[in-house]
Order: sequence, then C-alpha cells, then structure tokens
Amino acid sequence: MERLLFRFLHLRIGVAEQVASTCKLYCCWWARQPELKMVRTNATRTALIFLSLLVRSSQGFQTSSNLGLTIKTTTHLPIKSKLTSSTTRQARKAHRYKSNARHKYSATVVDDESIHTNSNFLSVLWRFSRPHTIIGSALAIPSIHFLAAPTLSAVFSKSALSSILYALVPSLLMNLYITGLNQITDVDIDKVNKPSLPIAAGDLSMSNAKIIVSLSIITSLMIGLAHPILGSQGLNVALWGSAILGTAYSLEPLRLKRFPVLAAFCIVAIRGAIINAGFYAHAMTAAFGKHATVLGCLMNDKKCAMSSLFFAIFGIVIALMKDVPDAIGDAQFNIKSFTVRMGQKNVFLAMRRLITVSFFGVGAAFVRGASVAYQSGIGGEIALCRSLVALAAFGAGISSRHQAQSVNPEDSPQVYGYYMHLWKLFYLSYLFLPFAR
Repeated sequence: MERLLFRFLHLRIGVAEQVASTCKLYCCWWARQPELKMVRTNATRTALIFLSLLVRSSQGFQTSSNLGLTIKTTTHLPIKSKLTSSTTRQARKAHRYKSNARHKYSATVVDDESIHTNSNFLSVLWRFSRPHTIIGSALAIPSIHFLAAPTLSAVFSKSALSSILYALVPSLLMNLYITGLNQITDVDIDKVNKPSLPIAAGDLSMSNAKIIVSLSIITSLMIGLAHPILGSQGLNVALWGSAILGTAYSLEPLRLKRFPVLAAFCIVAIRGAIINAGFYAHAMTAAFGKHATVLGCLMNDKKCAMSSLFFAIFGIVIALMKDVPDAIGDAQFNIKSFTVRMGQKNVFLAMRRLITVSFFGVGAAFVRGASVAYQSGIGGEIALCRSLVALAAFGAGISSRHQAQSVNPEDSPQVYGYYMHLWKLFYLSYLFLPFAR
C-alpha cells in the first residue's frame, strides 16, 4: 500500500515524490540505528523540512510505518512543481550524509562480525583443547625444571628459560593433538557423556577438527627435531612417546581404551615416565648442560624416580575417575572400562582411597625427611622445603577425602565436580614439586 501511494504521489506532484522518497529512506535508516545517538543538527533539520513539505503536498498521505507517523487531512492541496534551490541543496546534503553514514555503519558491522567470528573460533579451540589438561602440561614443564635445577638461581639463567619456552610449545601442541584425537574418535560417545564438547555440540566440524589435530602433531614433532641442543633426547622421547601412546589409545585398529588394563598402562606411561622423566632429562641436558637420558634419570636420580611414581599414581586416579561419570555412554558403545565392569561406586571409592593414601604417604615421607635434614645439619633450607611439601600433601589428602564425602558416585555431575577438584590438586602438586628436595 505504501508503494502504491508513493507511485500515486509521483503521478500527481512530480518532483515532490523525490523529496518524499528521500525523506522516507533517511528517516527509516535513522530509526533503525538506535546506537547512532549523535546525529548532525542540520541533517535532522533537513529531514524535518522534508516532512513539512510532505504534509503540505499531500495531506492524507501515510508515512513509513517504521516511524509510526500518520498525517491526515481531508483534501489534497496544490503544490509547486519545482522546489526552491535552497531546499534542493538541503536534500542533496542529507542524501550525502545518509550514504556516508550507511557505508560507515556497514564497515562497523563487518568489523564487529569479524571480531565476533575470531573470538568464537578461539573460544571453540580453547574448549577443544580441554583446558584442564593444557593447564596441567603448562605447569609441569617449569616445575620439573625447578626440580632438576642444582640451585634456585640456575632456573633463571638464559639457557634454562630457553629450555622451558622451547619445550612448552610442542608439548602443548601434543596435548592438543591427544585430546583432540580422542574427541574425534569418541564423538558418538561424547554426545551421550559430554554433549557440551565442541564436536558433539556441533560447534566444530569434523573436517576442521582433523585439520587442527594434524597440524598440531606435525608442528609439535618438527619443533622437537629442529634444534640440535634444545631439541634434546628427553624432549623427543616425551613428544614421540606421547604421540604413539595417545594415538594407540584412541585410534583404530588398536583403540586401547577398550581394554582397561592397556588403557591404564597408556595413562601411567604418559603421565608418569614419559612426561616427568622425559622433561627431567630435557632440563638436565638443555638447561643445565648435563648429558642425561630418560632411562638414566629414572634409574639413577631419586628425585626423578619418586616424582614419576607419584604422578603415575595420580594419572591412574584421574583416568579412572574420569570414567565414573561416563559409565552410561561407555556401556552403550561397548567400552569395557573398569567403571563398566566393576560399577561406579566401587571405582569411585577405590580411587578416592588411593589418592588420599598417596598424599598422606608423601606427607609422612617428607616429615621424616625434614626431621633428618634438621638433625643431620644438612641445611635449614632443605628442612624448610621438605616441611612445606609435607604440609601441602597433608592438606591435599584431607581435601580429597573431605570433598568426596558428599559425592554420590552414581550422580554424574557430582562425580565430575570431584574429578575437577582432583585436577586442582594435580596443579597444586606441580606447584610444590620444586620444593621436593
């Protein structure tokens, strides 16, 4: 109806139709831009002039419904067929302002959409990386360097900082590869157990996920081999060992996660010997100039051996506790995890007891170590460091036990909350690892 009225106006009043059209476009555009609060006074005045002309030229004509303005009279009044020169100049000026503002607004929308798209992709990538595992890997490398350092000041040397930074990048990329590959192969299971993950939720396509994991593993392994000194044997053992076992854990035809014992072996090997001993040997070689191998560190260095044993046990606890809230999906897709075989309650209680006993055992050992250091006169600093580790271990043990008391093992959200609490204790363990001397 509005278009017909404009055509009628064009036939009856000629040039006035152009004025009304310009007014309509300008005012409709202005009304649709609530964020443009500051509009030039002369442009606003021009729009009002157009409305005034429209009222005079065709009373009874209804303007744009977007503006909600209705002007009514009972008769049509004759108007001049030509506008004055001043009105024409004002019309052109308003049209130029309208066009410039429209282009500026379009450019702003494009920029906002680009930023929004980039932020969305980064958010999806962050979720795809499984942030709690990324944080664990990021804390492990500097903590192990502190543990391997002969003195505290040696960690802040140029070679040590270079070693830490050089190891961080490929290890985080390898972490992304392992967690990403697991999501790609478990997408159907995740739709049942973890529907919020990016692939299961439809936020990340399968093709893009495969590109991400492929680039991650290739870049990670290439960085490990690129430098003759910083690309140490320990670093490459950690990267290649994690890649091989992570692939065997998730990918057919092996898919070791279907077999509880072999799945546990993969996790113990990665979290225990490969990560801790591998980066310990890397720190000794690349940061502190001592030739060291992974096997040599495990066999001959007590700090490396004991830290690897503790985090291997912690790795078992985290791995099996992760399966407790996933029992429904695992059973549905024939994943014979320990939880599916033994029941959620039994696995939950066993893992809670194991991690609690581990923390109390570490605490007792470091209390004894602090006492020996103090009595033998080895040094007050050593005794203090061991005392701090003992206090942290006892506190973590009490926390793990206390948090588990209110958890129903068959309630998946509650178990998952406890599982994430264990990751916090995992971070705490690495933060206090440098004091384990």
